[in-house]
Amino acid sequence: MLTNITPYDDLLSEAKEIQSYCEITPGDNPQEIAERITSLGVYIARTGKMLADAKYHLNKKMRDDTLQLIEQVIEDKKLSAKVQNALIDSICRQERYLVDWIERLNRAATHQQDALRSILSYEKENMRISKTGY
Repeated sequence: MLTNITPYDDLLSEAKEIQSYCEITPGDNPQEIAERITSLGVYIARTGKMLADAKYHLNKKMRDDTLQLIEQVIEDKKLSAKVQNALIDSICRQERYLVDWIERLNRAATHQQDALRSILSYEKENMRISKTGY
């Protein structure tokens, strides 16, 4: 058994925190932008781990609860593979939601970091031009 898996509820809370951070519009202060780039790097790394943990919870749910239910339903009636997959998706909807959300947070942080690097370069170039005149 893995011991370093973040509990599901903790992942949910942390995802809310990261979501709030990603929704903040940064100012145009180069120091603030540089600090935000650093923070986003940490969030990118963290959301990568969170994504793996969320997938662990999803797979565990699919294995434990879903297989038991499918075995019970199959004994009663024959279900097609498509119906079984739809059943699995509905049972694991919360876990899938968390996986999708964390994956999007990871991408959002990555894209924000790239955009902020461009803004920082632009601001540095403006400062250089304002000092030298060209």
